[in-house]
Amino acid sequence: MINNDTKTGKISVINLVDLAGSENANQTGATRERLKKKCAINKSLIVLGSVIEALAEKLSGKDNKNDIVIPYRDSALTRILQNALGGNSKTVMVCALSPAAVNYEETLSTLSLFL
Repeated sequence: MINNDTKTGKISVINLVDLAGSENANQTGATRERLKKKCAINKSLIVLGSVIEALAEKLSGKDNKNDIVIPYRDSALTRILQNALGGNSKTVMVCALSPAAVNYEETLSTLSLFL
């Protein structure tokens, strides 16, 4: 809502991204087309992890902040989420985990991205 009298206001944007599809191909019986999709999603997840790592490094102040390049352009997902990840924003990520032993590796993989 923008107040026309003072020309100030707040803008909100919500991004909902479903990253389902990064499951183990052997468990899902994925077809060739689904495997291509899975590879694209996994690439986006790897780049998202790299972006989050670079942002954390930049905030930590360990290295010269000007030397750290955030790789937003490496995937469409990170380009879309650039303002949500590196702008003046609050970001929440929700991930689904399974306590089942058969999903142990997948759960660890999901947690490693967000921790």
